[in-house]
Amino acid sequence: MSADKSMENAANAGDNGHNGERAMDDEGAVGARIPGRPDADGSGDGNSGDGGSPDGAELAVTGGRSPDGAGPAVPGGAGPDGEEPAVPASDRPSFVRRLLRSRTARAVTAAGLAGALLGAGAVAWRTDTLPLLGPAPCWDSLGDSTVSQLFGDRRIEVDEQSLQSGRQGDGLTYGQCRVTSFKDDRALRQVTVNVHQLDGLRGTDARQWPQEFLAAGMVSLGEGLPGMASATRGWLALPQSCTGRGDFSGPTVVDIGMGRAGLDISSELAREDRVALTGALVETANGVIRSFGCSGSYRSPRTLPPVVTWQDTDAAALCGTKGFALPAAYREELSSTRAGGGGDGPARVCEVGGSDPEPVVRMTTVVDPALAEIFSWDALRSGAPVKGTTGYGKLAGNRSVYRASCQTGPVVFVVEQLRQTDKGGFALTADLLPGYVAAEAERIGCGPQKVTLPRA
Repeated sequence: MSADKSMENAANAGDNGHNGERAMDDEGAVGARIPGRPDADGSGDGNSGDGGSPDGAELAVTGGRSPDGAGPAVPGGAGPDGEEPAVPASDRPSFVRRLLRSRTARAVTAAGLAGALLGAGAVAWRTDTLPLLGPAPCWDSLGDSTVSQLFGDRRIEVDEQSLQSGRQGDGLTYGQCRVTSFKDDRALRQVTVNVHQLDGLRGTDARQWPQEFLAAGMVSLGEGLPGMASATRGWLALPQSCTGRGDFSGPTVVDIGMGRAGLDISSELAREDRVALTGALVETANGVIRSFGCSGSYRSPRTLPPVVTWQDTDAAALCGTKGFALPAAYREELSSTRAGGGGDGPARVCEVGGSDPEPVVRMTTVVDPALAEIFSWDALRSGAPVKGTTGYGKLAGNRSVYRASCQTGPVVFVVEQLRQTDKGGFALTADLLPGYVAAEAERIGCGPQKVTLPRA
């Protein structure tokens, strides 16, 4: 059966539920290869020590599937033999915080401290979490320095859901954590973290999630980390050896948001906020990995690429891609460009706009095979058919999607028109898709790709 037909059958079966979850081979994992993938009985291959990428960006992550192999053990279960999974000593919470995970220890400590704290006029705690000594925010993951970097010395409140599968049983949602800082009674800053599996079968994550988390203002985290970050948004995929992944489903991600997506601020402030947000993202991902019963951790990137800024459009090499020319009819109107991601990251995103600058068109190349699956529905179901050398896609109004088969797996090319142009109305997707696919496929080593659009 062809890949097209197989995916279409799976998409048709989506309305009746899809439980084809399976553990992927190490080569199919998000980001760097992860040794020590557990077998169906939860045992590893014995390589869960210092494995991962050569620079240590990602350690081995093992033991994260339930004993029957059906999916991740959530929340925070021990391994199949009942033993607590190993976590590197540097990533473990302090002894006091680990002690206070016990409800009994918290109750005893609360009784001993309440009089002193309240007698001194201090607010002792909110709900059952003690200041400084209690479990850290967001599943015991965010350290004091990270919280201080994000919120200063303001009072914070934490609203946290436990990590567990969604009520509908689709396995897509695990939990949310929201941290808000206050000055007196006025909220100043809020950070929201979500843990969820991106949906590739029903198309529910192909629109809104990329608008926020696959934007040109984001850069790849690099150093083997399968994620991206900006001053207001960030995401990091969890290792598939820990979470598993079904057919035609996206990765399980931790994403983090602060304020309005895409907010333009000075480069210096953007750098500061991006560093703080990235640190919180990596710490939270490591906390979730522990909560899922897996060992190992990600390391925060040592450096990040420069902040993405708007530049004058190079009409002969649009988005900095050799051989991709902007049609003459749009050159005066589309005078500014910015491009983020790329390198060894999961995606490269380019936005082109006018003098505002506000993006008129967004073009995305997704090279990570798991992440590419979130566009599966759009490549099959919506719009007029698009044919290509080793792929297929759809052209639909202000959005076109082309999925190619490359040596590394599926690669998806997306062209979206966000605003109408003076010269062409909403014709940009059709005008740009063939040239964009051909040039980008050549850039990433997936060429040649020749796209044929449907006849008018």
